[in-house]
Amino acid sequence: MTHATHSFDALMDITARPQVVFVRGKGSYLWDESGKRYLDFMQGWAVNCLGHSPDVIADALVVQSASLLTPSPAFYNAPSLKLAKALVEKSCFDQVFFANSGAEANEGAIKLARKYGSLHRGGAHEIITFEGGFHGRTLATMSASGKKAFEPLFEPKVAGFRKAKLNDLDSVKALISPATVAVMLEPIQGEAGVWPATDQFLQELRALTKEHGLLLIFDEIQTGVGRTGKLFHYEHAGIEPDIMTLGKGIGGGVPLAVLLATERASCFEHGDQGGTFNGNPLMCAAGSAVLAEVSKPEFLKAATDAGQFLASELQKLSARHGLGEVRGRGLLLALDLKLPIGASIVAQAFHSGLLLNSPQPDALRFMPALNVTRSEISEMIDGLDAILTEAGVARRVA
Repeated sequence: MTHATHSFDALMDITARPQVVFVRGKGSYLWDESGKRYLDFMQGWAVNCLGHSPDVIADALVVQSASLLTPSPAFYNAPSLKLAKALVEKSCFDQVFFANSGAEANEGAIKLARKYGSLHRGGAHEIITFEGGFHGRTLATMSASGKKAFEPLFEPKVAGFRKAKLNDLDSVKALISPATVAVMLEPIQGEAGVWPATDQFLQELRALTKEHGLLLIFDEIQTGVGRTGKLFHYEHAGIEPDIMTLGKGIGGGVPLAVLLATERASCFEHGDQGGTFNGNPLMCAAGSAVLAEVSKPEFLKAATDAGQFLASELQKLSARHGLGEVRGRGLLLALDLKLPIGASIVAQAFHSGLLLNSPQPDALRFMPALNVTRSEISEMIDGLDAILTEAGVARRVA
């Protein structure tokens, strides 16, 4: 596969990509090498929480890169200690392990739960997860996921994961056995099409896991770091999990993820867990810059307001075109298209300079920067409105 100035053949062909090469990004916009500008409402799948190439991250990387990149995980470094302390102070957790990807953090959460079971629950090792869940692409995290497309891949899967139904407490109860050690879930299932767990369900799930002495694991790879209007999604439900994972937004564009646990759940012993680049100073410096910005009350308030405005505008758009509900929370939202036309809408949007995502054939997912402006939201709505009108997706009723 060739392009005017590039050959794509050396990269493994693992997904369909348009033959466009991006060269620059700032805030809510990306530019390709021809100079065309794109309004980005994907932001690397909720990664660039401060938008593309924010000054605070660029400055942190420049300063840190001039002093220390990585001394080896065999030694302490100041940026990792600083970020770990800040995360503990701003959450309900006591201990932190840094990783490089959300899948790696979730793999660590699974290992930590199994270690806890071996020490405290007679070797219990099964983890209840949920249909529609997505926890990563390692063998264990694919096995933990409830994504249908994963079922025939890379058999045999890692055993020990039983699937309940989201927002159905009885389905969880039915799976609990002496072999169960934990329940693990995304508070909003992003890849499934942005399906939220209700606050009541999360509260009842916390009570159920406490009753049975089970660990509760929140995968906040996509929902954490301000994405839903609070620093962490568990705060909405007024509960405290035993283990939580962060990724995507915590690095603001650099590969950083976090496994957090309470003192009770922190049972790794020397040699149980590690990683060559885990907790390296460069990524942790970026993470500290992100956390300092996102955790400001005024930043979270502005993100909440932007999410409410985006939801309101999507609801109006849906009414005009006879579409379905708007789901989600904060700045992680989905629009139900009612028809399997998501891929077509995404392709048309790309052509017009608008980057959208369709996690399921009948839904669009919106994950803009947390500092997205009202004018940028309006620009996206106008662009999508024009596409829906031209496509004749549904009758225009207003």
